[in-house]
Amino acid sequence: MPRTAAARTRADVGRYVSDAWRDRYFAACDAVYALGAPALGEEDVETSFGTTHVYRYGPADPAARRRTPVVLVHGAGSCSAMWYPNTPALSAERPVYAIDTPGDPGRSLQREPIHQPERAAQWLDETLAGLGLDRVHLVGSSYGGWLALNQAHHRPERLASVTLLDPGGLEKVGLRFFAWIFASFFATFAPKAVRLRMAAWLEQPVLVVPELRTMIRIGVRAYRIRRPAPLPLSDAELSSIRTPLYLVLGKRSLLVHPQRQAERIPRLIPGARADIMSNTGHGPQIDHAEEINRRMLSFMDSTDLMGSADR
Repeated sequence: MPRTAAARTRADVGRYVSDAWRDRYFAACDAVYALGAPALGEEDVETSFGTTHVYRYGPADPAARRRTPVVLVHGAGSCSAMWYPNTPALSAERPVYAIDTPGDPGRSLQREPIHQPERAAQWLDETLAGLGLDRVHLVGSSYGGWLALNQAHHRPERLASVTLLDPGGLEKVGLRFFAWIFASFFATFAPKAVRLRMAAWLEQPVLVVPELRTMIRIGVRAYRIRRPAPLPLSDAELSSIRTPLYLVLGKRSLLVHPQRQAERIPRLIPGARADIMSNTGHGPQIDHAEEINRRMLSFMDSTDLMGSADR
């Protein structure tokens, strides 16, 4: 059965509008993947909710291949190609797995909804188990940040640490964020000179990378997302988290109130660290990739050292 036909059996799961548009999107994704590290391989992991497609990257150094791996979870409306600025630096130091989340455009196939917190945590746990990963550094951006935060609350057993990059799950998504999303999308159609000015005004790195802009534009046309925005975790839920956590916020983020959350999260989660990146909005891992990569690797190294001392 064609992948799109299978996805149409339920109205509450994501789907491509046609095989032709799916193939156009895959071609656009491949152009973005080509900007990052070459994947060592790809695999499909079967879960209770569908088939999860995963890209695997890794270091040349045999000793580095034995380090605790990194698992990357992308934002809504995108796929794992969005990690192209990060895969070279991360995979030089550790094994890296980049997941296409079912329900978003990508090469995964969703058969059951996963937007409910418990189901999302079960899906991700089954995916990690299918990859044979017992301990990982989980990194999530935007909606992927909610998935990572949710995992730390519901199923933390496999998590060595969690890194959240301007994540969902901390506040209810407001109108200002949706307005930014719509303005950013329409700006992708603007003439180049106007588009570059709007990229600076909107703090939107998508507008200055032609391959990324094409991928996003085709993805909006090709795929239908069928899930509500996730609800934020309560103070009580956040206070239950014991996984080492690193929160990075854009100073001009429109998804959260950065200063508020930078003060709140370390207060609620013991040992949590929070940084606010200046000169950025919702995409710090793209427009400040070198600095974010350095900070993430440093956090993971320190977490591994503390874990070794505890053992």
